[in-house]
Amino acid sequence: MSTSTTSPAWEELLTAALLGTDRRTPDGVPRGRAAPGALLDAAAAETVRRRAGLRPGRAAAPRPEAAPVDPRPALPAAAARRLALLLADRPGAGAAGRRGTAPDLMELLPQWLRTANTRGLAPPAESLPALLDAARARTDLRPAALEFAGPRALWLARLNPDWRFALRATPGGGGALPGPRETERIATLWREGLFAERVAVLSALRARDADAGRELLVSTWPTERAEDRLMFVDSLRTGLGARDEPFLEQALTDRSRTVRATAAELLSALPGSALAARMAVRAGACVSVDRTRDTPAIVVEAPHECDPGMERDGVSPKPPAGRGERSWWFGQLVESAPLATWPARLGGRTPREILALPVADDWLGELHAAWCRAAVRQRDADWSRALLGAPSAPGAGGPGAVSLAERAKLLGTLPVSERAAWVAGFIAAHGLSEAFQLLGVCAVPWAEPLGRSVVDALNIARDAGSYPWSFSGVMGLAERCLDPSEASRLDGLLAVPDEPEDASPGAGSYWAEAFQRLGSTLRLRAVMRAEFDPAGPLPLPGVTPRPAA
Repeated sequence: MSTSTTSPAWEELLTAALLGTDRRTPDGVPRGRAAPGALLDAAAAETVRRRAGLRPGRAAAPRPEAAPVDPRPALPAAAARRLALLLADRPGAGAAGRRGTAPDLMELLPQWLRTANTRGLAPPAESLPALLDAARARTDLRPAALEFAGPRALWLARLNPDWRFALRATPGGGGALPGPRETERIATLWREGLFAERVAVLSALRARDADAGRELLVSTWPTERAEDRLMFVDSLRTGLGARDEPFLEQALTDRSRTVRATAAELLSALPGSALAARMAVRAGACVSVDRTRDTPAIVVEAPHECDPGMERDGVSPKPPAGRGERSWWFGQLVESAPLATWPARLGGRTPREILALPVADDWLGELHAAWCRAAVRQRDADWSRALLGAPSAPGAGGPGAVSLAERAKLLGTLPVSERAAWVAGFIAAHGLSEAFQLLGVCAVPWAEPLGRSVVDALNIARDAGSYPWSFSGVMGLAERCLDPSEASRLDGLLAVPDEPEDASPGAGSYWAEAFQRLGSTLRLRAVMRAEFDPAGPLPLPGVTPRPAA
């Protein structure tokens, strides 16, 4: 059971330990010189009860029902021992914390869980309390941890209030979502479930049968609360298609402004929708090519008003502080118009050719930024490539990609391999100082060119005597994302380098320690991956297996 339980006995013991038994003696603990030892004995007994996962009850109370059977194959013994080590290293579990060259085990737990879930394996029963505690402490772990924990964890969660989050995260508190043919169970959960359960059921149904999910929502839409309608309509992003258009058009008249705005955004992501066509006409009327100049240029005539039709289609009439009304309306029209509008409107030019045109009267930034948002919303890789530009270009992109966040979003529309290649080129040209956010959109493990560029850039920063702590975030990311096969490339970076005169004091030792930890972590990840083989860890070149227990 989690150490944050509010059991009176435990709280009493904690208070006495903090204040001292001479100032506070809990009930049942003798006073005097024997009090400290008795307090420790009582704390030990209470700890055992807490770890059992069930609060102590009356002796005559009925026993709980037996835990359900988990039909999945059991973990190999080596992987089970590794899980125990990873969970023992979690914050608050008695771990000493991260020091020196030792890998950060808790940061490896998400990858371990991903591998276990991919293989469809079941956890040892004795690991479930610690696994639930880890998921309770870290919300980012919950989906993978609860999938791995399976039905027995939900059985435990019904017995321990500290783990009730597991019941809220799983529709109906069952071991799995309703199956495609469980129409009665789906209908019951939709009518009677908690809000989180209903969202989960709708999202799951949309993922496997988009039409059935929409029809489920339509069946109760008029009676839903505004705050619930927003989350429900947002769930239609999963499996979004042309058949959703009639319902979303109806939602454009919803009494909630946020529901209307979300419906309009989803419709604009459907290039063939009527709303997209209306936005294409409006935006096209604002943008044209002036051919009377020596060099053709784009000219912009922003709208002079936000009429009721624009507002109905999701254009927000009131700009945020510091923005002019016309530029605010114009940006919303362009980002909602299908990108296919522009080649035909602007002389048959390709996206790259369009973006190369000068834009009159200082509208360039506003126009390109709106195209950037449209490329992300419509998942248009051609426009994203054009807006990003060459990774080696000054500023690393077109004028629309003005921030790292926008570049990261544009990269997210590209194929995985292309994403990695672009970021590798960016790092080779610009270094790591601005690359952290871009690395976050690359698939794990990093492709070889990307991993090589990260290691090379870290080595260059080390040799230059750069302030080492500014690269700690990239180092931590590399520990989780570099392919373990890159470990051998680090062997030449493990020694303490000679420090330039202008280097930060102690920088060389820091770099050596960081590279040693990176190498140790990569080798450990290789061993962990091999431990999922039923025969146990395989001998790996350059890897010294760390004892699993």
